[in-house]
Amino acid sequence: MASKYDIIVVGSGPGGYVAAIRASQLGKKVAIVEKESLGGICLNWGCIPTKALLKSANVFEYINHAKDYGIDVKDASVDFPAMIKRSRGVAEGMSKGVQFLMKKNKIDVIMGYGKLKKGKKVEVEDKDGKKTEYSAESIILATGGRARELPNLPIDGKKIIEYRKGMSLEKQPKSMVVVGSGAIGVEFAYLYNSIGTEVTIVEYMDRIVPVEDEEVSKALEKTYKKAGINIMTSAEVTQVDTKGKNCKVTVKTKKGEEKLEAEIVLSAVGVATNLEGIGLEDAGVATEKGKVLVDDYYKTNVDGVYAIGDIVHGPALAHVASAEGIICVEKIAGEKPEPLDYKNIPGCTYCSPEIASVGFTEKQAKEAGYDLKVGKFPFSASGKASAAGAKDGFVKLIFDAKYGELLGAHMIGANVTEMIAEIVAIRKLETTGHELIKTVHPHPTMSEAVMEAAAAAYDEVIHL
Repeated sequence: MASKYDIIVVGSGPGGYVAAIRASQLGKKVAIVEKESLGGICLNWGCIPTKALLKSANVFEYINHAKDYGIDVKDASVDFPAMIKRSRGVAEGMSKGVQFLMKKNKIDVIMGYGKLKKGKKVEVEDKDGKKTEYSAESIILATGGRARELPNLPIDGKKIIEYRKGMSLEKQPKSMVVVGSGAIGVEFAYLYNSIGTEVTIVEYMDRIVPVEDEEVSKALEKTYKKAGINIMTSAEVTQVDTKGKNCKVTVKTKKGEEKLEAEIVLSAVGVATNLEGIGLEDAGVATEKGKVLVDDYYKTNVDGVYAIGDIVHGPALAHVASAEGIICVEKIAGEKPEPLDYKNIPGCTYCSPEIASVGFTEKQAKEAGYDLKVGKFPFSASGKASAAGAKDGFVKLIFDAKYGELLGAHMIGANVTEMIAEIVAIRKLETTGHELIKTVHPHPTMSEAVMEAAAAAYDEVIHL
């Protein structure tokens, strides 16, 4: 293994490994440093294994509703350890896939804990404590994030857990309190509720999935309550007593204090950045509010040092980190990449029904001073949704009345996470509402709802 490189990437998540591959494609000599498993949190403990678990929950739900489809199934039960095992297998397969990509692209993989040093150097400490120094013209920090911990909710890994433990428990808990209702919170709530765990969501804001459009929040709350999930909004966990067999959870609400009891408390209150112990202070890299300060091409204030992903401004999402990694190395290599448009980043939540959105919510668009045309098409009016038995949800599109620009899209329903990419492309290409209406969509599909929602905004909707 060489000691001098063109580019060293610290962290092999979807930001780091993608940056390394693109750098290799551009003819650079590249090394990547990883302390745990290639693929980072996303592949090993985040995006991928959670989707595997959610698919198991989905299948169980289908079986439980088989009668609705004219099929009789008897005695279906959850084999929880087998569900977990399948999920871990999927994650391991993906991590091996990244190993293959590193070999294919002739990228040196250095296993150990990477620390930035002055003078464009990285010190790597391996599992035996041996330290080796490597140098590079450019160093990209992609150290990612971890579960944020609240002072009144200390994670012990046994009764108060975070997402990693949530997808690797030895046995299925009978009851669970999920603190936080962002993507991670509502996904775990759906997963455990659908396999028979009694679930309560506690959310500090006045509605669940608070970053989404208000109509989406209402629709998800309605579905979740119908499924038997207990939802407490404008509520805060102030204390958890873990001494007994179950956790005794004290929740402060507008009506006063409430006491809950549950086997497990899952903390899903956001992401904290991995900035500690990576040498930022030694090298003089500027940070602000737990983020590394970078320019439009991810260059820090220190020459030759760059940062991408969860540790810089912008949403902590895998696809954002990948896009940033590509832009960063293209700029280093002397290409002319466009800066990332953070206003056109899709967000996806893989609960059931799924949620997908991009751009302004209706409230944000109004606050920004736009005159709006809003179109909404419910899946209850979709032939494909009826045939699939997936009539929950809708597509909502928000247009600027003056120019027809698509300001935002908000979807809740089956497969909407696959449908949002159309909107992202439309917005990138500056397509107008009228052009979207005239874009013929295949029938019968869920995606027709996009065309119909656009038509609804302009009073041309056919199937409502």
